Amino acid sequence: LMAPRIIDPKLDGTGLGIAVVAARFNSYMADQMLEITLERLSALGVADENVIVVRTAGSFELSLAARRLAERGDVDAVICIGVVIRGDTDHYEHIARAAADGIVRAGDDSGKPVIFGVLTTDNTDQAVTRIPQASDYADTAVEMAGTLRQIHDLR
Repeated sequence: LMAPRIIDPKLDGTGLGIAVVAARFNSYMADQMLEITLERLSALGVADENVIVVRTAGSFELSLAARRLAERGDVDAVICIGVVIRGDTDHYEHIARAAADGIVRAGDDSGKPVIFGVLTTDNTDQAVTRIPQASDYADTAVEMAGTLRQIHDLR
C-alpha cells in the first residue's frame, strides 16, 4: 500500500525571495511593522539580498505593487503591510475593502502567496497593540512559499 505524500510546512527561508510592500500612510506604525517583518525574515534564514522592499503612498496602492513583484521570477512571496484606521479617514470601508480585495486578487492571479498584513482598526490604540503581529506575516510568507515549492516538486 502506498503511503500518502504529505507536505510538511517548514519555517525555513533559505533560498527564498521575499518582497515586502509597506504603505507610508500611518508610517509611525507601518515603519515598526516593516522593521519587525524584516527582522523575522532574517531570523527565518531569508538572505538580505533576497529581500525587496517597496514603499507605497497608502494601503490602496499595495496590491498593484504586490502584483508586479509577484510576477518576478526571484520573488516567492509578497508581504503587504499597511494601517487603515477608521478615525483617520471618512472612506475607511472603501480603502479597507479595496486593499483586501486587491491583495487577494494579486495572490490568486500570480499563483504566489501575497500576505495580508494590513491592520484595519477603529482607532490608533488598537493598531498599536497589533504591531507585533507583523512577525506572523513573515512566518506565513515563508511557510506558504515553502509549501508551494514542495507541491511543485512532488513526485
